[in-house]
Amino acid sequence: MKLDRGWLLGIWIGTAVAGAPGVIAGDSEALLKLLQTRQCPNCRLADADLVHADLRDADLQGARLQRANLGQARLDGADLSGADLSFTSLRGASLRGANLEGARLYGTDLRDADLAGARLGANALEEAHWQGAKTITTEARSHAALHNAGVNAALAGRWPQAEELFNEAIARQPDEALSWVARGISRSEQAKDELAARDFLYAGTLFQQAGNPAIAEQLQKAAVAVQKRRTERTDQPSGNGWGGQILSGMAGAAQVLAPLAMKALIPLGLGL
Repeated sequence: MKLDRGWLLGIWIGTAVAGAPGVIAGDSEALLKLLQTRQCPNCRLADADLVHADLRDADLQGARLQRANLGQARLDGADLSGADLSFTSLRGASLRGANLEGARLYGTDLRDADLAGARLGANALEEAHWQGAKTITTEARSHAALHNAGVNAALAGRWPQAEELFNEAIARQPDEALSWVARGISRSEQAKDELAARDFLYAGTLFQQAGNPAIAEQLQKAAVAVQKRRTERTDQPSGNGWGGQILSGMAGAAQVLAPLAMKALIPLGLGL
């Protein structure tokens, strides 16, 4: 690969103009090595600007890439195992078949990235931003991450997307009653009242098993209310905000279920 030094100089100048710390002098050789050979395991590349860089099949095992900008970069087949990608931007990057096992993805921006065939550990995206990313395996996202993404979609009024994310959350952890309630709300908002009623009833069963008969009873009443609306409001083509209103309008313990179900869950194991 022939190195375009003018392009590299432009990277440094652009970084300095933006006020970022840029690649420090001690790391310039590492950057040159990466761009020339694509072989730079354990390199120190924090804050590097590598937007649109072609790093296909690059060896970046254990590399320190904190806060680096790899937006729109081509990293297909790259080995990023064990790399520190904390607060790194990989937005819109192509990571098809990349190895990200053991990589630190704290605050990493993977929005709109292509992760087809990428190797990720279980719950690897727990602390990353991955909305809009393509071809993410369910295993890479925890129940909490999926539920929370569903909450974000619901709060933005994207009810079909919210329903799908709650579907995946339930598949990951079918005994979490709040995800069933949340899916019931998202379905009710789409006038899928029969399905919403089933979700509320099943959530009630879970609360009953957990020793919360009062909440279980209120969810049963909510299911009846949804089904009643179905017969009384057949002229309504859409939910029009009824899902949360039905629950919050119920007396007793169920009044708190809608805001709880539409609240981010704290992922297990984060110590928060």
